[in-house]
Amino acid sequence: MTETRREGPLAGVKVVELAHIMAGPVCGLMLGDMGAEVIKVEKIPGGDDTRRSVPPAIEGESAAYMMMNRGKRGLALDLKSEAGKAVLHRLLADADVLIENYRAGTMEKLGLSYEALRERYPALVYCSLSGFGHSGPYAERAGFDLVAQGMSGLMSVTGAGPGEPPMKCGPPVTDITAGILAAMGVLAAYTHRLKTGLGQVVDTSLFEAGITLTYWQSAIAMATGIAPGPMGSAHPLNAPYEAFETEDGWITIGAANQTNWLRLLDVLGAAELAADPRFALNAGRMEHRIALAEALAPFFRSATSEAWLARLEAGGVPAGPVLDVNQMHRDPHTLAREMVVPVDHPRAGTMTTLGLPVKFSATPGKVHGPAPLFGEHSRAILRGAGYDAAAIDGLIAAGVVGETTA
Repeated sequence: MTETRREGPLAGVKVVELAHIMAGPVCGLMLGDMGAEVIKVEKIPGGDDTRRSVPPAIEGESAAYMMMNRGKRGLALDLKSEAGKAVLHRLLADADVLIENYRAGTMEKLGLSYEALRERYPALVYCSLSGFGHSGPYAERAGFDLVAQGMSGLMSVTGAGPGEPPMKCGPPVTDITAGILAAMGVLAAYTHRLKTGLGQVVDTSLFEAGITLTYWQSAIAMATGIAPGPMGSAHPLNAPYEAFETEDGWITIGAANQTNWLRLLDVLGAAELAADPRFALNAGRMEHRIALAEALAPFFRSATSEAWLARLEAGGVPAGPVLDVNQMHRDPHTLAREMVVPVDHPRAGTMTTLGLPVKFSATPGKVHGPAPLFGEHSRAILRGAGYDAAAIDGLIAAGVVGETTA
């Protein structure tokens, strides 16, 4: 991959990513899309475990890996060797941020903990993602999204309704949210560094990411002492606010306040519901939520999704179709917001990836290229770190550094 000029508010920021699978790479891709140069350091042998998250693969390259690591430069490095650690220290000499999401104790064993690095690199922002964070009784446990969803309460409120087996959210939401929280933390710590010249540790976890997603449910539990349960697509605080079946599919209705409730009644022509005292105010609609949904269901089953969405939009009622992922990718608003963008991969060819979900008016970011092949930029990165050709050849011959092979 030819390195493109970095664009975005973080242009000029250098990030060294010692991260694998998802949470750490999400942090790295967010920073990279906002303009930072992200050097992804992969282990020898094998690289990031996501390279083996197949199927699907495109021309032998894992689709999952390519999604999580677009726009980064790749260096394959044996960090267990002293020579490999010396290479890393060359990279850290002018780095602004280090991201790591190894299991607890790994960075300490490698001599790469924050305590081991901060005297040498006092301005370094050291971002550490883990399953449960650096403190507390679970700090030593490995972290997995499924486990974090269960322990954070998310699985207890996800699913069709009470009495059903526990269900996780479809996407790995604690992994992704932890990566986003980490990126937010990095930006806050970097802002502090601009003021003081000093770095610090940014510590977040999958567990905390899952807890963060329970704001509404935690508010209910803290106020009542009763833990809420799963409600399908319905909302725990407002009604009607859920998915309804139509003649040919499903749509979502967001009549989440009194104004929209009255607008919905106008669209439906449902005078009998307007007169029903159970549904006059939101508190009553929540108390009788199931009866309300049963009363609304026949209206929506009487016409197609397209017809209802047109009527609802004309009536000012928030609503939308329930799209599958392919339909979402093709949606004109998805495309207009540049959330699906093309990239040219050296093996997979022209393909698409997801775009940057944050827009900037003065310093727009973008996806800066495809994910690296294993060790694709090793030589270029080492040259940038001051190694000459003979030294690079020696590191590769010794197995300290890996590079792409045909």
